[in-house]
Amino acid sequence: MRPARKYIIVTGGVISGLGKGIAAASIGHLLSSQYKVVPMKLDGYLNVDPGTMNPIEHGEVFVLDDGGEVDMDFGHYERFLNTNCKFEHNLTMGKVFEEIRAKERRGDYLGKTVQFIPHVVDVIKEKIRMTAEKEHADIMLIEVGGTVGDMESDLYIEAMRQLQDEVGEENILYVHLTYVPIPAGVQEQKSKPTQQSVYELRRRGIQPDVIIGRCSETLTSEIKGKIASFCGVDTKSIFTGLDVDNVYKIPFLLEEEGIVSIINQKLGLPVKSVDDPWRQLLSNLDHPEKEITIALCGKYTSLTDSYASIKETLMHCSAHTKAKIQMKFIETTEIEQGKMNVAEVLQGVDGVIVPGGFGSRGVEGKLEVIKSCRENSIPLLGICFGLQLMVVEFARNVCLLEKANTTEVDPDTAHPVVDLMTEQKAITAKGATMRLGAYISYLREGSLARKLYDSEIVSERHRHRYEVNQRYHQFLLENGLNISGLYLEKNLAELVEVKEHPFFIGTQAHPELKSRLSAPAPLFLGLVRAAMEKR
Repeated sequence: MRPARKYIIVTGGVISGLGKGIAAASIGHLLSSQYKVVPMKLDGYLNVDPGTMNPIEHGEVFVLDDGGEVDMDFGHYERFLNTNCKFEHNLTMGKVFEEIRAKERRGDYLGKTVQFIPHVVDVIKEKIRMTAEKEHADIMLIEVGGTVGDMESDLYIEAMRQLQDEVGEENILYVHLTYVPIPAGVQEQKSKPTQQSVYELRRRGIQPDVIIGRCSETLTSEIKGKIASFCGVDTKSIFTGLDVDNVYKIPFLLEEEGIVSIINQKLGLPVKSVDDPWRQLLSNLDHPEKEITIALCGKYTSLTDSYASIKETLMHCSAHTKAKIQMKFIETTEIEQGKMNVAEVLQGVDGVIVPGGFGSRGVEGKLEVIKSCRENSIPLLGICFGLQLMVVEFARNVCLLEKANTTEVDPDTAHPVVDLMTEQKAITAKGATMRLGAYISYLREGSLARKLYDSEIVSERHRHRYEVNQRYHQFLLENGLNISGLYLEKNLAELVEVKEHPFFIGTQAHPELKSRLSAPAPLFLGLVRAAMEKR
């Protein structure tokens, strides 16, 4: 007989950005080797998805195989649980209200007044149940976005409260992540923010089973005792969410404090100790043998979370190469404005990444960086918009098409070597209308791409509207830009490279989205190895 499905609910308090996603993913990692753990994220914003949000405001948009644009926490879920998530695993209030309106228009509510409770809360629970059934989940790992006390989160909190009545308290575990500050000049861990946060959660009908206190130091027995006394939680169920230099250490820190035994006691889940391959990789990170510098040249550098998956992927590469990777963030708008000199900016840089992005700001600065890398044999990886700008730079300076450009930047360019995709030209809506999700590329024999992937075909995730203009494919090839990867169904250029260069390759995809600690993205691993050779 199949055991009852379990539910682990993760909420957060005091301030946003504490790391609920990492805490949830860390718990999931400890269970995922023996149980099917299915993550869900409940976001309070009214957007249907984060696809139209500015990365500086919201952080990176994470794209799934099925084309769903989701919160960046899904990157943690996929990497920590070694799973591929689906768009329906991210529930937003935009989706919930869209469903409510559709139900009301169909007459599903039989003339009743549609209200937050029960109707909105019922839809939330219905979506969770449907996902659990569809995925045959042993454990549903549910992160409630935002902070307890936020108006946007209250309906989710109520749904999680009601869920206990429906599944039984022996099948549900509430984990609350909070903040334990050490004020400057006091040098003492303070429990009051945690007390107030848990008070707000209990006021909404949820008593946490586990409290994780985010802190720069391990929680003392004194502070645990105080939290236990005021919050009604046993001291053994209070854990440190320690500030660490590497988030992949967090599962093991929680495990060492005994979180698995607490989960076992509450949910009746026997979890055996396993030989986790992450341990050796983390040891490699702690004992590097070389050091290199990789420059990230973009325009969202004021919030490095805009490039969260790229940073994670470089960490994966570091674990496999034993190279300590220093990241240098270069704001290309400042190069464009003449505030920085390219040669000086790239001094001491062993490799460069030109990431994805939108719009014209910073483009000329990126083109200067690409030109310098091509001419000075600096290893370069272009991603999405980065590939497109590599094509523009090559067309201008090698093919001598002086006015070559992408029509995204210059709609009237004389040489539109990058242009809006044909199927995009009639689209006016912005949300979820790009070429999104996983597509297969066929890799040219003898190419660097084929060598790096060690395969004839590869599937990577995409998020773009523009493509290398097919009218220029042959011209670019004749002048030395190898189109080494093609989406054959529509003859789309997926990868480009210059053969005579040690490492000059661009991909229309976002390979960082599928990278794992145990299996780094091949193009990134190739860049790091090329950078190590340069150094």
